[in-house]
Amino acid sequence: MLHSSLFGPYTKVARRFIFFFLFPLALQASDRPNFILILIDDMGWKDVGFAGSNLAPTPNIDALAKKGLIFKQAYASAPNCAPTRACLMTGQYTPRHGIYTVIDDRHTPGSPQQKIMAAESKSELPSNTLTLADILKSNGYSTGMVGMWNLGRGKTGPASPLGRGFQYFTEPKALGFEKDAYLRNDGSELTDVMTDAVIKWMTEHKDGPFFLYFAPHAVHAPFEPKPELLAKYADKKDRMAAEYAATIEGLDQNIGKLYAELEKLGLTKNTHIFFTSDNGGTRQFNAPLRDGKGSLYEGGIRVPAFWSGPGVKEGSVSEEPVSSIDFLPTLLELAGVPPPTKQVVDGRSLLPIRDRKGLERTNLFWHFPCYTGNAKPGSAIRQGNWKLIEFYETGKPELYDLSSDPSESKDLSGINAEKTGLLLKTLHEWQKDTGAAIPSGPNPNYDPNAKKRTREDR
Repeated sequence: MLHSSLFGPYTKVARRFIFFFLFPLALQASDRPNFILILIDDMGWKDVGFAGSNLAPTPNIDALAKKGLIFKQAYASAPNCAPTRACLMTGQYTPRHGIYTVIDDRHTPGSPQQKIMAAESKSELPSNTLTLADILKSNGYSTGMVGMWNLGRGKTGPASPLGRGFQYFTEPKALGFEKDAYLRNDGSELTDVMTDAVIKWMTEHKDGPFFLYFAPHAVHAPFEPKPELLAKYADKKDRMAAEYAATIEGLDQNIGKLYAELEKLGLTKNTHIFFTSDNGGTRQFNAPLRDGKGSLYEGGIRVPAFWSGPGVKEGSVSEEPVSSIDFLPTLLELAGVPPPTKQVVDGRSLLPIRDRKGLERTNLFWHFPCYTGNAKPGSAIRQGNWKLIEFYETGKPELYDLSSDPSESKDLSGINAEKTGLLLKTLHEWQKDTGAAIPSGPNPNYDPNAKKRTREDR
């Protein structure tokens, strides 16, 4: 309330000034779009219907994808969990933030399973690095996160989501789930409960603008779907395939529930939804792509992705290669927020693709100088339809033409030495420019009989 003792004879003038000054700002704030960023865990490129899957019905995800723009050549910025999440939050390639892999004792450089000395990986983002949540929060957005963070330990503190720009955060333990459990004793399923938390927060912040980051644990192994869903796939001979299909269907139901609530709240016309995965999927279900999670072959980094929202033409499809690093600049441009001035952003806004202009980008890069599962340290570049992978154990590059060989079955490095040399030179220049950590040589602790880490136990 304005007080006459404060403004004296100018009270009416002051009130008019404040009204005409603040009203446009309030209108501008109410018109700013909301964002929902959905990051699925371990969902492969063809694990959903809109990408051609017949594993399980995904009508809700498919319908939402077809409302907007489907990216047919979308990539995770890394072949496993933590680094992709860091790339998503910063818009940076892995060498910039230094998170190369998930940290545990068998990923530690010098472990006996490792033939060479892998590079060190950070376990949390640098303290001076701004996240997407930091930037949007400082520009008037409410920021909430539900799900897996994996960029620093603790529920609170500087490395937690609450210390990195999110005003709200909840995860499985806070929702009553034990570690690695997907079903509670009362029969509640983790993705269901997480989605309820998403809807509750979204409803409380419906007046916007808001940024909601939903990172469910589905569809990561071990698979523990609801019994009634699993029963639908009893005819599958492979138990794992049945569990995986039921898990995917359960996720799809929750995406449908979330969107139905968005419609109920009248927010669909002002909310952008982005959907993608943190890495490639399970090798068993990844055909025709080679390999899976943890690998720099297409099966480890190709992911499903779409963008649905105001101004995005329904039924759009793009063959342009895009990456996790592109979401930060895209959301900032949609919000009318400039990118940070003291921090490199490697990603590109996807608005030119929406507007059918294409991206001005020559190369995409990956740097994974670590071990995980059966995957070995490497670095990769995609330029047009050409892709080169450099493996550090052997020092040997592999070259593929993805336009004719998406399965990466024909190494052309011995046939096309010129292209191999040019891409390798570009890759090495990029590594130098970004300060990429490189494996340092033979591991004196190497034991060829040491147990390798499999996908199921990482």
